[in-house]
Amino acid sequence: MSNAIEVEGLEKTFKGDIRALCGVTFSVEAGTIFGLLGPNGAGKTTVIRILTTILHPDAGAAFVLGHNVATEAPLVRTLFGLAGQYAAVDEKLTGRENLSMVGRLNHLDRPTITSRSNELLDEFQLSDAADRPLQTYSGGMRRRLDLAAALVARPSILFLDEPTTGLDPHSRSELWQIIEGLVESGTTVLLTTQYLEEADRLTDHIAIVDHGRVISQGTSAALKAELGTTVLEIGLADVATAVRAGEALVTTGSKPPHIIDATVELSVDDGPRVAMEALRALDQMHIEPITFALREPSLDDVFLDLTGKPAQPDASEVGPDTAEPRNRRRRTRKSR
Repeated sequence: MSNAIEVEGLEKTFKGDIRALCGVTFSVEAGTIFGLLGPNGAGKTTVIRILTTILHPDAGAAFVLGHNVATEAPLVRTLFGLAGQYAAVDEKLTGRENLSMVGRLNHLDRPTITSRSNELLDEFQLSDAADRPLQTYSGGMRRRLDLAAALVARPSILFLDEPTTGLDPHSRSELWQIIEGLVESGTTVLLTTQYLEEADRLTDHIAIVDHGRVISQGTSAALKAELGTTVLEIGLADVATAVRAGEALVTTGSKPPHIIDATVELSVDDGPRVAMEALRALDQMHIEPITFALREPSLDDVFLDLTGKPAQPDASEVGPDTAEPRNRRRRTRKSR
């Protein structure tokens, strides 16, 4: 399978000597979903802006369907669709008018615009609201329309920069189904997201970026396997007790424990043996667990182990429709 996107040693520095990218390299196979993950400020959006010709790299090169994004920018812009963190649609226009406007900007003829708009409104379950102004749409409807707008010109590649930020779980699930359907029809998707459940479900391949560098990449299953441990999860009565438990268990696991609200998580190489040691250590401190379980590592565990940070949107990115997904729990790392 050929690569739809090639990124080779991208570097980008902004004013004040802020190095956003420090040699980012990866490739995306055609007809797959590629996840670009990383903490806030890691460089994900800078990569997207270079690939979509909004920014010019200081060094390195990037290619979309074999075309250089820096030297062939006008051509590259005809090859992709882009949907970002916030709906790039006009609230004063109706859904149909928004799609029509995008069609005109892409120099499509009127019959094509009409048929394509009707097709997308139906596909994204927006036909009943097609002639209502966007200011009457819910957050999920606006995001679906934004994704539909990115597809008006039938692009081969779709860039999704945190497309489900701020959506409730039901709206997020609906958007996941749409994205999966697009890939089944041959579209290549490059997705950035802070929701690791989303990456785990959707992506064929993942690159994790931190401080402008790719620090690990592979399939979700391979990244979890590289962690090479199971996770001992201990639920306590409250946060204060969890902190005490974390201090008691600081040398028990293969790595320092993570305190997650009233839960302690330990990465362990020999689960049953360490579980017994942990119970004895807690008993000596007169700490009684509420729950006690061994589980396989999640992508959330991998992300935290590699970056030392949780994957979660900035508070400014969270809208009124946002639910609290399970991978956004507060985490702190205990030192040895």
